[in-house]
Amino acid sequence: MFLITPLEICFFFIICNGSVAFELHSFSSGRVTAVGELEASRTWISDTSDSKVMTCAAVWRMPKELESGSHESPDDSSSNTQTLELLCHLDNTAHGNMACVMWEPMGDGKKIISLADNNILLWDLQESSAEAVLSSSAALEGKGQLKFTSGRWSPHHNCTQIATANDTTVRGWDTRSMRQIYCIENAHGQLVRDLDFNPNKQYYLASCGDDCKVKFWDTRNVTEPVKTLEEHSHWVWNVRYNHSHDQLILTGSSDSRVILSNMVSISSEPFGHMVDDDELSDQEDQHQEEKIFVYRPFRIKEPLQDSVIATYEEHEDSVYAVEWSSADPWLFASLSYDGRLVINRVPRALKYHILL
Repeated sequence: MFLITPLEICFFFIICNGSVAFELHSFSSGRVTAVGELEASRTWISDTSDSKVMTCAAVWRMPKELESGSHESPDDSSSNTQTLELLCHLDNTAHGNMACVMWEPMGDGKKIISLADNNILLWDLQESSAEAVLSSSAALEGKGQLKFTSGRWSPHHNCTQIATANDTTVRGWDTRSMRQIYCIENAHGQLVRDLDFNPNKQYYLASCGDDCKVKFWDTRNVTEPVKTLEEHSHWVWNVRYNHSHDQLILTGSSDSRVILSNMVSISSEPFGHMVDDDELSDQEDQHQEEKIFVYRPFRIKEPLQDSVIATYEEHEDSVYAVEWSSADPWLFASLSYDGRLVINRVPRALKYHILL
């Protein structure tokens, strides 16, 4: 598991291999800022009485000098080994193995949703964050042994909706009533691996799966996907919208490739960036050879077409995670099975085409 934090431009990842370790790296300095170890029995993995392995979850606090907004910096001359503070566990012993944990996208950070086997669990963190109270739950019912594989909390609708995946089906849920609000049966031909909501278009959802496809859905009409990408040759493990420019889509696959796509036709700016006439007057001579559509009071450049922008092949093993930086919209990271972490940037030409 790994994520990119707003602190400088950092990434934080946990490796679960019996003795769970964490590392916090800084992109700006190119060095390891903190390294530490966590007890496996107190974090993500614990043994049950019948010697089976159960995946669990807990809430930890980062060292104060590494928290976002802190003006303190670690002393380079001292030891880099630091300790995370265990705040509380999410007790899922009665609900099964933990498949996914989601923070509320907005608000005070006191709400968490976890998916355990076929259960959706909504947790409230107490003021001290020393205890997580289960406030509501729902169970997925149906034939067979249904289990959630992934989920995503929508930043829209006042954060009252989530999407979940189980087998080949994608479902939407209202967190207030814990009831299903839409269902996309056979969303993929094989297992659905990941989901992500468009940060700028409230009804748009992306999914990916073992059928090697990435699909984009309008949750108001789930009969057919609005767009499908078929660029990978093996299971697609991750799909991520860029937080600021939602036409930029990042995918990672067990074909060892990371693909950056430009899905401008279904983005929040399908006709490109609109610029006021006054802003363009001083640059008119520079754009004489560029085809421009004129709509008063705006001029809109001819947009790019949907396409693959770049394919990154630095990994030698399956890519299990991709993430955009929350501090720099042009920076992203990918992590593969062999532990290789690769940092890349959006090509400069595309960046300037979006901005100018």
